[in-house]
Amino acid sequence: MSARHTAGVDGPPVPGTAVADVHAHSKRSDGVLEPLELVRQAHAAGIRLFAIADHDNLAAYRELTAPGAEPLPDGLELVPAVEINAVTRGLGLDLAEGELHVLGLGVDPGNGVFEAALAAQRGARRARFAATVARLREIGVPVADHLDPTILDSDDALGRPTLARALVAAGYAESVEDAFGQFLGHGRPGYLPRTGMSPVEAIRAIRTAGGLASLAHFPEAPARLPLMRELMEEGLDGLETHHRSFGAETRAAMSAAADHLGLVETGGSDYHGDLGPYAETHALLVMPDDLVSSLREALVTRWPSARR
Repeated sequence: MSARHTAGVDGPPVPGTAVADVHAHSKRSDGVLEPLELVRQAHAAGIRLFAIADHDNLAAYRELTAPGAEPLPDGLELVPAVEINAVTRGLGLDLAEGELHVLGLGVDPGNGVFEAALAAQRGARRARFAATVARLREIGVPVADHLDPTILDSDDALGRPTLARALVAAGYAESVEDAFGQFLGHGRPGYLPRTGMSPVEAIRAIRTAGGLASLAHFPEAPARLPLMRELMEEGLDGLETHHRSFGAETRAAMSAAADHLGLVETGGSDYHGDLGPYAETHALLVMPDDLVSSLREALVTRWPSARR
C-alpha cells in the first residue's frame, strides 16, 4: 500500500487505501457505534490493524475479546488502546483548551494500576458531564430530556460530543460542530475546564501498562520541539503524524519532526461517527506502507499478539 491519494484539506477524498487505523472511538466513550459494529465497518473498509482508542476506557477491547464474544472479522488484529485527555493548565504551555491528548497503544488491559487510573479519569468525566448539563440548563438550553437517563450511572467515558448531539436533538444547534461553536467549545458559555492527569502522568501510566505513548493530533509538534523533547524524557515514544484531518503538507512536517526526534509514527481516523459511516472517514486517512510496518514492529515489542 502507498499514499496514493490526498486527504483532508488537500482536496476531495478518493476511496481509502489505509490498512491500519489505531485511533477510533466507540460508544464506550464519545463515539456513536457499538464496538462490534465499529470493528465490522473498519474491516469492511479494508482495515486490518485496528485500535479502538476510547477516552480513558478499555471497555471496548475487553468486550470484543471476552470469552464467548463474537469472533472478530477474519484477518483483523485488534490492539488494546486508549486516549487520555491530559490537562496542561498551570504548566505554562499555552495550548488550546489546556489539553494534550496521549494515545496508549498496546497497553496491558489486565494492568490493575492502569485501570485504576483510568477509572479515576472516567469519574472526573462524569462529574464534568453532570456539571455541564447543569450549566446548559442555567443558560437556557436544557438537554437532559435528550440524554439516556442512565448515562451517569454507566462506566462509559462521557464527553462533550454526547452533549453536542443532545443539543442538536433539542434543536439548539444544527450540528455537533455548531454545538461546540455555540456552547461547548473553549470559552463558550457551556464550557467547563477538565480535571485529571497531566501529560507526564498520562505518559508514565501508559508506559507502566506496557504501552506505546503517542501524542495525538498535535500539528504544533514541529514548532514545539523543546516541549516534545521534554515529554520524550518522561517516556513519550510516538507521534500521530497521519491523523485523517492532516493534509499532505502537515503530514510531511509531522513525519519530519518524528524522524528528527526518533519517535514512532502513528496514525488514525479519530472516527466518532457524527459525519457518517466509518468508510467515509476512512477515505480521508493516509497510512503509507513503511509507517504501518514500523508501527507494527514497535507494537510487537509491547504487545506480542501483534505477531499473529
